[in-house]
Amino acid sequence: MGLGIKKGDTVAVLAGKEKGKKGRIVSVLPGKGKVIVEKINIIKRHTKPSKTHEQGGIIEKEGPIHASNVMLVCPKCGARTKTAALVQAGGGKLRVCKKCKEVID
Repeated sequence: MGLGIKKGDTVAVLAGKEKGKKGRIVSVLPGKGKVIVEKINIIKRHTKPSKTHEQGGIIEKEGPIHASNVMLVCPKCGARTKTAALVQAGGGKLRVCKKCKEVID
């Protein structure tokens, strides 16, 4: 299953300066093992004026966080949890919350 989390999941940050905060995953970078979480790990980028950024200046955006530093928050029970894979009869897999045993997606 790779990282066990995907775009749109709500996660809690376990380590770093943003520890304890929750946010929604904007994108996943599986090659690097990192995720970008909405409004978490804000970095400032100094940019020159160009066609895309006419004004230039300091732009704030989310930076990547290592996937081991975030944990999925179950939408049903609201607890931080690991996931288990439930194999269906047709061959597909579903993610299941290990605490409340509910299907996540």
